[in-house]
Amino acid sequence: MNGINIITWLATILLAVGGINWGLVGLFEFDLVAEIFGEEFGTTNTITRVIYVLVGASAVISLAGLAMVQSGSSNSIHRSGAVR
Repeated sequence: MNGINIITWLATILLAVGGINWGLVGLFEFDLVAEIFGEEFGTTNTITRVIYVLVGASAVISLAGLAMVQSGSSNSIHRSGAVR
């Protein structure tokens, strides 16, 4: 993965999924995650809530990585998979 660990890679994918989903919600009032898992717009089940939590956690991981880049310690998140 060219120097990017699995945590960073998954966080990036989940952020893309979340961003696309929010774009669809804003433009068309269509929740793709809910639709995939058999829910109507505005309703959730356990699986959709887990996905939404994972997207939120991905945002926190990405913000922590950005803070590390700004402080000059970006290699620690990419090499170890842990925020130091």
